[in-house]
Amino acid sequence: MPFSFPKIYPILDSSAIPSSNRVGFLHRLGSGLAAAGVTLLEYRNKTDSDTEILSDAALLRAALPGPNIKLIFDDRADLVDEAGFDGVHVDLGDISAADARRLLGPGRIIGTFGGSTEFLPGVLDAPADYLAIGPVFTTTTKPTSTTPIGIEGICRLRELAGPDRILTAAGGVTLASAPAILAAGASAVAVSAAIFRASDPAAEFRLWLNELR
Repeated sequence: MPFSFPKIYPILDSSAIPSSNRVGFLHRLGSGLAAAGVTLLEYRNKTDSDTEILSDAALLRAALPGPNIKLIFDDRADLVDEAGFDGVHVDLGDISAADARRLLGPGRIIGTFGGSTEFLPGVLDAPADYLAIGPVFTTTTKPTSTTPIGIEGICRLRELAGPDRILTAAGGVTLASAPAILAAGASAVAVSAAIFRASDPAAEFRLWLNELR
């Protein structure tokens, strides 16, 4: 890994970004998150054009500068270099982790979906820096028909993965449930709605960071 993986990182979905004053919103949001201590952020945009995605990415990169803050795309490995991002998360239906690694090289962060009740065949051998697991609980942020795995599912996947694999848990994670998720074996929690639906996402992130340290 090119950096120390945090216990919590936010996933910014484009649905949380208002259409009006988008530039000002992303500048304030990114600057606030940087000041709050974000070291990794995933940006997910499944609907807009490449031009719009790259425009958002440039604003986020300016507000969340490297090298200490890592920005990764959801899915869009093809835009990582152009945006000056640090890596990509690829899910089922996207390119494989192996293809993303070949495209981006050894120095980028590559994450992929590891599984829910069981790991996907071969995923523990994938050239990925982390494996996402879940959903832990019911989620409204990202449509899925997968049954939530709960705390017990995290324990099982950690046992199967061994002690060294970075496992990030997502899906319906709350501040109340996050400590138990980490104690069960997740290396980190990835949080979207609970952060970005708050009136002050930066303050909410800081609260989570302080609670989970």
